[in-house]
Amino acid sequence: MDRRQFVSRSGLFLTGSSLFSSYPFIGRRTPALGYSLPEHEGVDSEAIVHYLNAANQSGLEHHGFIMQRHGKIIAEAYWRPFTPDHLHTLYSLSKSFTSTAIGMAIDEGKIKLSDKLISFFPDLVPSSPSSNLQKLEIRHALHMATGHVVDTLPIMRSKDQSWIKTFFETPIEKEPGTHFLYNTGSTYMLSAIISKVMGMTAHEYLKPRLFDPLGITGTDWEKSPEGINTGGYGLRVSTRDISRFGQLWLQKGNWKTKQLISEAYVNDASTSHIKSNPGDGDWSQGYGYQFWRCKPGFYRGDGAFGQYCIIMPQYDAVIAVNSESSNMARQMQLMWEHLLPGIKDGPLKTNRAAKDHLRTLSDSLSLNSHIGLAADQINRIINGKVIKLGENKWDWESIKISSNGSEGDLTLVKKTETLKIPFGINSWKSNHQRINNPFTIDYRTQVPSMVAATAGATDPDMFKIRFKYTEAIHGDLMTLRVINPEKLEFSWMNSLSEKGANNVRETRMPVQGMI
Repeated sequence: MDRRQFVSRSGLFLTGSSLFSSYPFIGRRTPALGYSLPEHEGVDSEAIVHYLNAANQSGLEHHGFIMQRHGKIIAEAYWRPFTPDHLHTLYSLSKSFTSTAIGMAIDEGKIKLSDKLISFFPDLVPSSPSSNLQKLEIRHALHMATGHVVDTLPIMRSKDQSWIKTFFETPIEKEPGTHFLYNTGSTYMLSAIISKVMGMTAHEYLKPRLFDPLGITGTDWEKSPEGINTGGYGLRVSTRDISRFGQLWLQKGNWKTKQLISEAYVNDASTSHIKSNPGDGDWSQGYGYQFWRCKPGFYRGDGAFGQYCIIMPQYDAVIAVNSESSNMARQMQLMWEHLLPGIKDGPLKTNRAAKDHLRTLSDSLSLNSHIGLAADQINRIINGKVIKLGENKWDWESIKISSNGSEGDLTLVKKTETLKIPFGINSWKSNHQRINNPFTIDYRTQVPSMVAATAGATDPDMFKIRFKYTEAIHGDLMTLRVINPEKLEFSWMNSLSEKGANNVRETRMPVQGMI
């Protein structure tokens, strides 16, 4: 069941005595874990090759992949233009970090699983709370059994009042603990409890207790209008950060001899407390404390469009994945089909052919950058020309596209801002500053992100630029169509609509331009 459907040089990083010099590390996000060859840790390199090839051929967009075993990173891959340095939006994988904050607060004796939610916010509780609301405990919010029959988050976001108040006002039709419903609003309430009890946001609370010990830096987490971290989504960390987080849970909360989370809470949180969705897929194996159980017997945190932290105690292994996938069920099946058969009980003989294959593969990992031909005809019309824009929702007054045939840049101008974005011609070129999408779309919260772009002409009268917001997952395809030598039209297609994602439709209207 499908629940919800970018390194100047990137590729696969494998380190060991013979490979370390071949794969230099860049940027500030140095790994916290050591490296080892797959075979040294009992994993066949060929299985990893098979998985990466399958991922490339699946049509599902992958951004980053790390596999660890016995506390060592044995494979690390990034698809250009994504790199180890990029933060990555986690969507619902954020929930597992919120669960960690709750577990730490329980360990500190600040809260208990049996605490009633209304006890933390008495001023926001309805004057006559229902029986089910009075029964609602932290444990029920943790394992998505609040008794609601609809996800409360859309309701909370739609009202101009406290999200907590709206949560309490939303009818609880079933007795808490008896009914599973994936309810992101309940995770928000857990984040709100941390803020209330600790006097700081969940993000601030986790910094000295989780992020600093694990070497996780530069993170950010969205907040609600009332200043509370959204809890169930909105956290951004790197793929390496996800892998460290997973290793902590694999080690039952212990990190470098220090117990960051109690083993008791880790055991409890990773156990199924309620039957989840019907069927026999990876969302039907039960739900713990903001963690899903996996069909092969593992557990995981996951987020929309394929953000994964998979903890595999039976194999002493962790897998971290970031992506913009349109089929999360198929994505996990690729891991089970190709990686699991390659995991063995003890060290294996070095597979030199597979090792070389991995090195070759590392040079080819990339999202598709081909747009079309760098056609001379359309370049003569638009290259370096200032195009005055008609009325548009972003108040951009002009746009200029300049190219030398191999790369170029897009310049946008309005009264308060000038923005320049570089692009390659049929190749990814990244900027080095975080920006908001200049053609803001309404279906996702906008967060500042580095951007990569590739461009090309698809016919003599059409030029396209594809933008990938590498720290916000998604992207845009902008099309410039020449109506006549003086009149042009710009249109856009968001990446989710291109992929056919459910309930995501392109709503932006074309904008006219004059040279």
